[in-house]
Amino acid sequence: MTLSARLPDLRTLELFCEVLAGGSIGAAARAQDITQQSASARLRALEVQVGAVLLVRGPRGAAPTPAGVVLVEWAQRLLEVAGQVDTALGALREQGRSELSITASMTVAEHLVPGWLVALRSRQLRAAHAPTAVSLRATNTAAVVAAVREGTAQIGFTEGSQPPVGLSWRAVGQDELVAVVGPGHPWARRRGPVQVRDLVAAPLVCREVGSGTRQVLDEALAAAGHAPVVPLLELTTATAVREAVRAGAAAAVLSRLAVASDVAAGALVARQVAGVDLSRTLRAVWASGQHPPAGPARDLVALAAARRSTPGSAREPRLR
Repeated sequence: MTLSARLPDLRTLELFCEVLAGGSIGAAARAQDITQQSASARLRALEVQVGAVLLVRGPRGAAPTPAGVVLVEWAQRLLEVAGQVDTALGALREQGRSELSITASMTVAEHLVPGWLVALRSRQLRAAHAPTAVSLRATNTAAVVAAVREGTAQIGFTEGSQPPVGLSWRAVGQDELVAVVGPGHPWARRRGPVQVRDLVAAPLVCREVGSGTRQVLDEALAAAGHAPVVPLLELTTATAVREAVRAGAAAAVLSRLAVASDVAAGALVARQVAGVDLSRTLRAVWASGQHPPAGPARDLVALAAARRSTPGSAREPRLR
């Protein structure tokens, strides 16, 4: 249903009803915190819009015409419903401020979101705001996009190579995939990067199709003229991939963020891959609009962008 241009806006109808309730344009103007001149102009515009004279103006105030009596009855019913909708929207907004549902890709959920949530809680404490109840689901990038589209998550964080189609987004970090092996692997003794030709010929432990890590790897190989990898093992979490590599199963390609602690501890060795671009942008995504939903979701995205992770930070392994 498409409403016609004859339907006045709610504030003007509210002004009209207040004039008839008090019998004075001046009193109605003061109730809406506007000048009497502005109120009179709006009422004249209302009459033009409706196509009928609605008020008889006199020295003792304003009185409704027959058309005005009809309109005020309809307007009061409409304003009553609008008030109920306004109250309901206010309740939804308050719920949005007290609850925050997040869906994030594995790398972002494990290595970045916890720090962002601590910063959000600290900000709320400083502002004396009630704490937000947060639910976080860690999954792959494809499932993140689906959750945001379906409305089961207010905000999502992805790690794919391209922004998801049909969603709004903001970059919150930069990341890069690297080849990782156990200390006994031949690549661990190399002094320099792994060549892409060696990578595609080697048995690899990989994340599943649908993960941002796998998407970036396959698309980067395709751009360099190579076929997608055929994994030796396909696992659904970066933790499982790391454990398989540490056990000596094979090499893997993972986020620098995901392997930083293992590389620092000497449990894994990380190498850059020459001949292919494995960089990627980490993004916050939401359903629509230029900005994320108002409240904690918007605050969280702002904090994440301000603290955005970039290659070479202290949290990431030094590569050779």
